[in-house]
Amino acid sequence: MDRLNVKTMAEYAAEGKSPEVLFFVGCAGSFDQRAQQVTKAFVKILNSANISFGVLGKEETCTGDPAKRAGNDFLFQMQALTNIETMNAYGVKKVVTTCPHCFNTIKNEYPSLGGNYEILHHTQFLKQLLEENRISIEGGSFKGKKITYHDPCYLGRANGVYEAPREIIKKLEAEIVEMKRCKKNALCCGAGGAQMFKESEAGNKEINHERSEEVNTTGASVVAAACPFCNVMLNDGATATDSSVEVKDLAQLIAEAADL
Repeated sequence: MDRLNVKTMAEYAAEGKSPEVLFFVGCAGSFDQRAQQVTKAFVKILNSANISFGVLGKEETCTGDPAKRAGNDFLFQMQALTNIETMNAYGVKKVVTTCPHCFNTIKNEYPSLGGNYEILHHTQFLKQLLEENRISIEGGSFKGKKITYHDPCYLGRANGVYEAPREIIKKLEAEIVEMKRCKKNALCCGAGGAQMFKESEAGNKEINHERSEEVNTTGASVVAAACPFCNVMLNDGATATDSSVEVKDLAQLIAEAADL
């Protein structure tokens, strides 16, 4: 991670400093190979925009989202309180994460446990950077291409964040082609609510296959994702439906367009 210029909160504290923002990486962004690429892309953007940020590193644990959704509230509270104690010890005020599940949990469930922070999903943060001209992506490799966007449940319906991701696609000078089910009526990728970690229930089709078929009908060459779970499900769905549509997180799109 040294090559990407990433410092931990502990390193900042040792210097008597505090970064502008804490980047909460999350389990997927730390351990899943596909999500790691999103983490790297986002870090490149932060460095390019000269954002002072830190990570918790080995001090970070799961937000507790999967445990909470699976019904183990005791485990959720243990994990949440561990993170809250660590973040409060560093005086964290502003948090950004690439995972809607982390975003939703920190925003809506940490306050009652003593964790009160300004929390942004990375699409919201990236939109701000673009508006402030801290990064530029006009005329990049996605100009004129058709891109469709899949709304993650925990970003869209759960928290009403619909426009920030779409504004980013517009900044790419790409053509947005919406799926029939989008925004508040978007179809889940099939991973939310801890479904990612259990066997499928009885039915005649996998949800991610259904969603990938909807992606294919748009004629888009790229489906933009904004969630590591959605990324996995859409990639697997594309394979199952023999689709040539590329699945990319918005951070990856920006990093590629800016040639980072």
